[in-house]
Amino acid sequence: MNGPRTTLYRDKQNGKFMGVCSGIADYTGINVHWIRLALVISVFTPMSGLTVPGYFIAGFVLNKKPAGLYEDRAEQRYWQRVRQSPKRTAREIRARFRDIDHRLAEVENYYVSNNARLSAEIERLR
Repeated sequence: MNGPRTTLYRDKQNGKFMGVCSGIADYTGINVHWIRLALVISVFTPMSGLTVPGYFIAGFVLNKKPAGLYEDRAEQRYWQRVRQSPKRTAREIRARFRDIDHRLAEVENYYVSNNARLSAEIERLR
């Protein structure tokens, strides 16, 4: 699960300063404005001594987000859901495949069964 789409990056393209907040927003799927607000609020908390150094450390340690990481917005949302809850995403995919399999079985049953109307239409087309 440590592929390029499941790694935390700093997002310089959408970022303001070093791209750390934008990278966290991309990773979690939370709006970047909320991440930035949380950062500003954390500066005024008792743990503020860790906030600014932590931000700069993350800015230097995290790799830049590769260009073209996602093809479109839907793919980005999908990978954000995978990072948030891989088990839930796997369940959703299995449910979709079960639904597709069920609908395909219904279609097969319809065409394979002795359907007089379908047979008449086929004969009429010949």
